[in-house]
Amino acid sequence: MPLSVLDLAPVVTGSTPSAALANTLQLARHADDLGFRRYWLAEHHNMPGIASSSPPVLIAAVAAATTSIRVGSGGVMLPNHMPLVVAEQFGTLAALHPGRIDLGIGRAPGTDGLTAHALRGSSDPRLVEEFPQHLAQVRAFLSGEWPDDHPYAAITATPGRGEDVPVWLLGSSDYSARAAAALGLPFSFAHHFSAANTVPALTLYRDAFQPSAELAAPYAMVAVSVVLADDDERAQWLAGPMKLSMLRLRTGAPGPLPTPEQAAAHEFAPAELELLAPFLGGQIAGGPDTVRRELSALVERTGADELMVVTTVTPHADRLRSYELLAALRP
Repeated sequence: MPLSVLDLAPVVTGSTPSAALANTLQLARHADDLGFRRYWLAEHHNMPGIASSSPPVLIAAVAAATTSIRVGSGGVMLPNHMPLVVAEQFGTLAALHPGRIDLGIGRAPGTDGLTAHALRGSSDPRLVEEFPQHLAQVRAFLSGEWPDDHPYAAITATPGRGEDVPVWLLGSSDYSARAAAALGLPFSFAHHFSAANTVPALTLYRDAFQPSAELAAPYAMVAVSVVLADDDERAQWLAGPMKLSMLRLRTGAPGPLPTPEQAAAHEFAPAELELLAPFLGGQIAGGPDTVRRELSALVERTGADELMVVTTVTPHADRLRSYELLAALRP
């Protein structure tokens, strides 16, 4: 089972975005040395606890700091960007790092409505509704294959056109599952915050899949939150900050990632636990035996071809250790 990394560059309470990005580069080198297949950066905006607001910039830094791991976006939120810009950015990355760049594309804004307006200069809902057309344009700018009468056929993305940039669709519902199936593209599902929808979406994707020049058979990656430590007790303690951070986000008060001590001091009310239930359903935390058992069960339920693991913990040494222990679980 190939294992990959999803990184949100968490900013810890009392620390800085600069430190978060330094941690990203250290973790990427660690993942490269441990033999992980991919290292993807997520796009989020107006979140004080997340420093991954510009995936293409981070991808360039991570790819330059590593040697063999594939580096990509998990993902580029396409309504925030014009298709030609995306094609040129990822074409440039692929020209700099041939055979190592992935373009994961999502339909959500990755932020709140006001920030989305600031990103796009518009509140026009058609920016989301035109996702299929914009996705087709990104792919056409990369391939150079346009309908004969399309005005953009006269435009050459340089770098971009002809570069090897695999396109993935990301999703947390059935929308992107249907689109990925219809287009014959690989699909990554966000189990880490939409666990209840994972199996239905992947079933739909596989049942409706149409072979394409890019992919002969469906390929599904499942993103899952994992906190792995030497024993269950330590792992649960380390998992507390992400739990509290998600609660703050869901209640409209996002902030830096809390410390384990801050999380341990918070007594979760029943209503708070109910609010967190969808998130907690996609989180695995434990020692090696616990995580091996739960990941095996997840793969059996979902039929995943690959797992992408997000581990948002502090101290950073424990984050590095979590991925080290995870790599050791492979046969």
